[in-house]
Amino acid sequence: MENNSLPVLYSFRRCPYAMRARLGLVAAGVQVELREVVLRDKPEELRAVSEKATVPVLVLPDAAVLDESFDILLWALGRDDPRGFLNVDQNELRSLVSDNDGDFKKNLDGYKYPDWNELSREEYREGALPYLKSLNARLTGQKYLGGDNATALDIAVMPFVRQFAAIDREWFDGSGLDDLRNWLDDWLASELFQSVMPKYPQWRAGDPRTVFP
Repeated sequence: MENNSLPVLYSFRRCPYAMRARLGLVAAGVQVELREVVLRDKPEELRAVSEKATVPVLVLPDAAVLDESFDILLWALGRDDPRGFLNVDQNELRSLVSDNDGDFKKNLDGYKYPDWNELSREEYREGALPYLKSLNARLTGQKYLGGDNATALDIAVMPFVRQFAAIDREWFDGSGLDDLRNWLDDWLASELFQSVMPKYPQWRAGDPRTVFP
């Protein structure tokens, strides 16, 4: 029987923050009603529940709103964590996400959209390198950022590394970040990542409900 009181997730397929949220939901086996947003044409329903009106936004059945991707990730895995993704030091997890969402994301945006900023694309790329090198160092001798098993450390930052690598894949492949490249390629080929990347049409009020996953 279909659940009529599912949480509602406003998402955008290619947004790394929204990918982070969807990865958490799928890893936890939590179903939501997915509403795919076109960022240049945001629905009023999204603006009504979140002042920021940026994806992802999760509206719970009790009307509580989570509009930070990391909060959605933790909420989902807090409900159920069959893969043990939360088997990681929470302070370490928060520190890594802070580094990712702070200076690295600023440099990533400058690298992707250099015309919007004062520095050159190459300068933003150089600014992102210390963080990427720290991830590569973590992966020396182990498959995942936290050790031999995948954790929330991986799914919290992988969408952003994916976005960075895609800007100039030839440069990324030749950057010497070999362990990071292999880690990323393994994730991109994984069943978990593939499960969060189907395409959905733009949601509009009155459309049939899309249950995800």
